[in-house]
Amino acid sequence: MKKKEKKRSKWLVNTVLGIISIIWLIPTLGLFISSFRPATDILQTGWWTIFPHRAWETTVELELSKDVDLRQPIEIDGTSYTDEELRKGIKINDQRLIWENRRARIVNVQDKVWNMNTDFTLENYMSVLTGKEYSIMQPDGSVRVEKGSDLSQAFWNTVAVSIPGTIIPILIASFAAYAFAWMNFPGRRVMFVIIIALLVVPLQVALIPVLKDYTALGLNGSLLGIWLAHTAFGLPLITYFMYNYISQLPRDIFESAYIDGASNFSIFSRLVLPLSVPALASISIFQFLWVWNDYLVALVFIGSQPDVQVLSMKIADLVGSRGSDWHLLTSAAFISMLMPLTVFFLLQKYFVKGLLGGSIKG
Repeated sequence: MKKKEKKRSKWLVNTVLGIISIIWLIPTLGLFISSFRPATDILQTGWWTIFPHRAWETTVELELSKDVDLRQPIEIDGTSYTDEELRKGIKINDQRLIWENRRARIVNVQDKVWNMNTDFTLENYMSVLTGKEYSIMQPDGSVRVEKGSDLSQAFWNTVAVSIPGTIIPILIASFAAYAFAWMNFPGRRVMFVIIIALLVVPLQVALIPVLKDYTALGLNGSLLGIWLAHTAFGLPLITYFMYNYISQLPRDIFESAYIDGASNFSIFSRLVLPLSVPALASISIFQFLWVWNDYLVALVFIGSQPDVQVLSMKIADLVGSRGSDWHLLTSAAFISMLMPLTVFFLLQKYFVKGLLGGSIKG
């Protein structure tokens, strides 16, 4: 009976996880596919049209007289239609009439056939990264020329913020975790309780007071300022996480090192750090993702000047100024995901082991 119940519970958990994965995967897949589709296709058809489907395909093009007044009923093969109807498409039996080029007075006669939209391009990524110009065909046949957004500077700004913003707090927190776990000094418990208490303090509470101090010290708008901010806001969680792992390391190795005359720094650098690689990898993923995707802290302490903007700020500007340019938004989104995915896959073999470290004694 216990085995059956265990199998049922395992099956239920796997089913729920599978459903959650599918719910997350479908929109992500759509975003990824859209990032490689031409701008015109994104505006006219959905991303799922890359799979076999029934769609309208033009079989005949009818060119109307240049004298046709589009404000009046338009006669085609003895039947009158309005301009609005031709814009939306008129279904007649198994065919459809729709404007191909309204300005040139060209109407398409379409039949429904099996089709796949397999046109892919790298132009979206080139437009986003280099700021080159691109053209979009409008429904009325006109061509709109736009200039892309240069995200290359924002990408390197984000790298310059994220790497030190991850390494510095993890290094400091690892020292602190070792001290709290294996060193005796006055006020150790009180200081540790204060660090744990800081976990419940909202980040937003400290922004304005810290910003005033930054302005007085001249740190506002500098990389050093944003590094210190991410270090301060990340230290409590990282210290607590690393303490749980380091405190469960075997006591024997520390006693042997002390007997051999090793200093605390030697023990930390030669024993603790190598043994804590799984925990360091796990917390590095969390810290890096938080810093890389951060918007609020960067906006407050760096500012919104174009030459210092990070990716999250630049993409937010794209949403505001180019909310209809999905080809830019989708490619920009995956550019911003590139580095976090790389970090995760490089460190994933340590991820679960690091998360479970310190959860079981003995």
